[in-house]
Amino acid sequence: MWQIFIGSLLLGLIHPLVPNHWIPLIAISKTEKWTTRESVLATLLTGFSHTISTIIIGIVVGFVGIKHSENNSYITRVAAPVVLLSIGLIYIALDFRSKHHHHHFEIDKNKIKAKKSKTAVLISLCIGMFLSPCIEIEAYYFQAATKGWLGILIVSSVYLMVTLTMMVALVYLGLKGVNKMKSDFLERHEKLITGLLLIFLGLFAYFVEF
Repeated sequence: MWQIFIGSLLLGLIHPLVPNHWIPLIAISKTEKWTTRESVLATLLTGFSHTISTIIIGIVVGFVGIKHSENNSYITRVAAPVVLLSIGLIYIALDFRSKHHHHHFEIDKNKIKAKKSKTAVLISLCIGMFLSPCIEIEAYYFQAATKGWLGILIVSSVYLMVTLTMMVALVYLGLKGVNKMKSDFLERHEKLITGLLLIFLGLFAYFVEF
């Protein structure tokens, strides 16, 4: 189970670093003149919407993985790592083909500014995040399914807690002016980083057994 925990933790730590997960929230917070408390609350709500849709899809993927792994040990030993490797290679290929930015979560700030109530802004943000699940973590659910429902629970809980914590931390630091780091490379090559991580997890799952 440590294998699943470590993989979930790595994906949960890396994915929220993508600027489109937190910079728009900082921009909107400043535009709407939200307090730090309101900004953190908005981050929690939108982050939860983002992770819950990912988890819902992941449970479905995991259920399919469980059904297959119960009938064939080959799924556990070979097929699940191959899925991670394959999706990792696809992400790397997409990164090389991509000419610009990651489009995981885009916010039209002009439309948001046109909204008058905070509730309307939050609803718009939550809907946008809910409709943008993380595909890379879905692949890992298939690997987690080789450990049964406990593996799926570990991925879901770790991913939820780490993603929310990272998003809140980044938004908070950004609002305080602490986070001045250049994020252009990360934004342009998020698929490459994610792909390399998935390949690493696939190789790790194949060669290391717990």
